[in-house]
Amino acid sequence: MTITKFALPMAAAALGLSALAPAAGADLKSEKAPVAPAEVPSAFFLFSDTQVSYRYQFPAANPGSQVQRADGSFRNQDAPKHILNISHADAWEYGTNFFSLDILKSGAQFPAGRTDGFGVPTFYDYGNTEAYGLYRGTLSLNALTGTKAFVVPGIVKDVSLAFGFDANAQNDAFGSKKRDVVGGLNFAFDVPAGFLNASVHAYKEWNRNGFNVAPNRDVSFDVVPEFEIVYNFPLTFTGLPLSIAGFNNIVLPKGRGVSDPGAFAFNPKTGLEFLSRTNLVLDVGKLIYDQPNRVDVFVGFQYWHNKFGNIERFNFKGTEEKSFLAGVAFHVL
Repeated sequence: MTITKFALPMAAAALGLSALAPAAGADLKSEKAPVAPAEVPSAFFLFSDTQVSYRYQFPAANPGSQVQRADGSFRNQDAPKHILNISHADAWEYGTNFFSLDILKSGAQFPAGRTDGFGVPTFYDYGNTEAYGLYRGTLSLNALTGTKAFVVPGIVKDVSLAFGFDANAQNDAFGSKKRDVVGGLNFAFDVPAGFLNASVHAYKEWNRNGFNVAPNRDVSFDVVPEFEIVYNFPLTFTGLPLSIAGFNNIVLPKGRGVSDPGAFAFNPKTGLEFLSRTNLVLDVGKLIYDQPNRVDVFVGFQYWHNKFGNIERFNFKGTEEKSFLAGVAFHVL
């Protein structure tokens, strides 16, 4: 089995605002006359938002988790997930920062477990728990150069240097310990309302495969292109504080992660991985209390093709996920 857990930001809206803010900040900087030091605003951040949220997802899929039918064929073993998220997004004069931490609790269909030194698994009778964190940052090229050289009128507001990392830990038999770094460019597109941002990265991942026998448990994948798209558009025609927000991630095939042919059985070639989530978000605070950006509720749909890079085979299912989700988010700072 191969695993490449991916960026799953709960606060897609915050991530998009974070990526868009440098362009706005650069525009203000270039259009306003310089001010004396005493007149400089004291606030360091142009934008800052911290959220705590909960979402319920069903049915989730897990590569290698499957049920055999009476005719001998296999199907996915589905399970629910309860997910607590803490996220923070901010923008300053020259760039943005975004951090997200998911704590994911699976149903007993995806059991907790461990493997011994020979790759033999032991499974428990309760679901596994995972912690997944990610960071994404940008540095605006317009702000760094003090120009609008990276503006394409009507198309692109700004181009930024983009960088970040992901890290996870999970107490299942596979025992993933993903570490990855990304670096490249982020494009903030000029749209009439809301935002649309796309990043093109080089992607490098390291992980752990508990089913391998030492020294092949630590795996190191090839450097490959990775793409991230984040968007949020207000649905003003509804007359409600409603928006559609989401992201799409693509990782190209990144090899097996091991070079020893003896470990190929548990490390097949990876395929193109595609993850998409779309949420319909209602600003309840604005709707009921006329206080926007306080409490949101949302419903959504998630599609994951070749989950963690795994390619489906006759006796290896759980690589395609089609799941619904619902939750609530509180803006705390």
